[in-house]
Amino acid sequence: MLTYQRKPVSLSLISTDLPIWSMVETAATLYHKDRDQFHILLHEPAIRDRESSCIEKLPILPNVSKPRLLWLEVSPSRVIMTMQGNGKYCYRHVWERGVYGICRYWLQDDSLNLHYQLRLRNFTRNLLVQGRPIPDYLRLEYELWSQQLRMGHYVMELEIHH
Repeated sequence: MLTYQRKPVSLSLISTDLPIWSMVETAATLYHKDRDQFHILLHEPAIRDRESSCIEKLPILPNVSKPRLLWLEVSPSRVIMTMQGNGKYCYRHVWERGVYGICRYWLQDDSLNLHYQLRLRNFTRNLLVQGRPIPDYLRLEYELWSQQLRMGHYVMELEIHH
C-alpha cells in the first residue's frame, strides 16, 4: 500500500547542552508504506540571509542556492534520515530506541567526487511517534558520540500539521 499526502511540517533540532538550535517550516510529502511505516520527504528552503562569521570561509558549507532534500523513514521503533542534494555534503542518520546507531557524513569537493567520510555513533534515548493512521508528531532524543567522546545531547521534533 503506497499512498501519499502533502502536508505542512515543522522540523526542529535542539541541543540541550550546546548552543545549537535549528527550525524549518515547509511542506512535506508523506508516503504510507506499510502498517506503521512512513516515508516523509521534504525540501528545506534555501538559506537566504545569514550573519557573517569566520564559519563562512569553510569549504564544506552548502551552496545556498540549492535546497536540501530530507528523506525520513519512520516506524515506531526506528527512524532513518538522509539529506542529499546540496552539492557539498550529505548525511545519513540511523536511530533505533536503546541502540547505538550510525551517523555518516560525506564531504564532496567542487567536482562532486566523494572524498571524505566522517562516521559517528548515536545512542537513542527515546523515540516517540504519535498519531494514527498518519503520524502527526515525532520526537527523537539522542546522544552523539565520536569514539569515547560524547558530542552532545540532541532533541529532534517533527510536527505534521493536518
